[in-house]
Parts: sequence; structure tokens; C-alpha cells
Amino acid sequence: MAILMAFAAFGSIGFARSLVALLWMAAILSAVVGAIRREPPFDTVLNHWDELMAYAALCSLAVGFIRTAPV
Repeated sequence: MAILMAFAAFGSIGFARSLVALLWMAAILSAVVGAIRREPPFDTVLNHWDELMAYAALCSLAVGFIRTAPV
């Protein structure tokens, strides 16, 4: 997460929009890796599908903050 925030800080479209884009890319990458490795989505141990859900939740939270913040 610190790496994503560091890259978002140097984004040319603003920190918030860059962070949302990077969180989406991380979520998609987690889904692709989980599908390639054929990990079960609701396993007893953490896997890439759980990481996908965490990135999607953080992305939704960031979008919610962007929409409610005054410009």
C-alpha cells in the first residue's frame, strides 16, 4: 500500500485519482493471478481473491472520499 501511495503522489492527474487508478490495476492483477493459479475464492487461508476484495474496498472508499470532498 505504501508503494501505491508513493506512486500516486507523483501522478500527474492528482493524488486521489492516481490512487484510485492504481488500486483498480492492483485489483485486476490480483484477479488475474488468482485465476491463473486456480485458487479457490473462499478458501480457509488468504489468497489473491482476498487481496482483490481488499483492493476493491479501498478503491470504493477512495472514490467515496473523492466525490464528497469539496473542490
